[in-house]
Amino acid sequence: MPDAALVFAGFAVGLIVGLTGVGGGSLMTPVLIFFFGVKAHLAVGTDLLFAAFTKLGGTVGLARRRMVPWNVVGLLCAGSIPAALGALWVLRHLGPESERVQHLMTTTLGAALLLTAASTLYKALAFSPKRQAAEQARRSQAGADADRPRHWSLPVLLGALIGTLVTFTSVGAGAIGVTVLLLVFPHLPLPRIIAADIAYAVPLTLVAGLGHASLGSVDWSLLAQLLAGSLPGIWLGSRLVARTPERLIRSGLSLLLAWAGAKLVLI
Repeated sequence: MPDAALVFAGFAVGLIVGLTGVGGGSLMTPVLIFFFGVKAHLAVGTDLLFAAFTKLGGTVGLARRRMVPWNVVGLLCAGSIPAALGALWVLRHLGPESERVQHLMTTTLGAALLLTAASTLYKALAFSPKRQAAEQARRSQAGADADRPRHWSLPVLLGALIGTLVTFTSVGAGAIGVTVLLLVFPHLPLPRIIAADIAYAVPLTLVAGLGHASLGSVDWSLLAQLLAGSLPGIWLGSRLVARTPERLIRSGLSLLLAWAGAKLVLI
């Protein structure tokens, strides 16, 4: 029988994702650890497949609207997929349930949440609606070279870093990824940066999630209940986004993420 609390947690996280665009991993994983007592390796593994399913729908919609810069996605995947496989090898070698791995996961997750909190707060405070419009207009004038990075190696290295981080923590492909992509691709329009971040996260979280499943680090019943709540939440949030104070929500969310990150680092 479904646990109503888990379904509601999925709905709440989905609603926030729909309202703010902040990655579900930075929200769902600490919720599972703090409020439901799920062990770190199970929370991370389950959340990776949760992210793969939720981001797949967004990618299909963006691809139909021809918003996904596939060459950018390819460069990111060239770094992230091998890095994820390497991180999975380390987990298999050490044993995902070992005390050392549990400590590594919680500490790395805490650091990732602190980075996400800083990124979320920066975007909330520094990018006013007026500045966002000006930035979007500047990037829209870049033309055919918009999807060229500052150097071809930068998105590959970024992908490798995030691939490792995501495999260990399920966090990194959302707010952190978008913030860094803005720097690596200075002329790419913001909607296409967001589309690239969502699209490359699908194969990354799928590979990492299936790798965790092969290690026994996925709770399939938990995954089904979270998806049952989150999909309606994302749908509702995406339709309420224009009626909510996004900067206020992002600022409050960044403080919550910072608290969770600090608590995990100090465990």
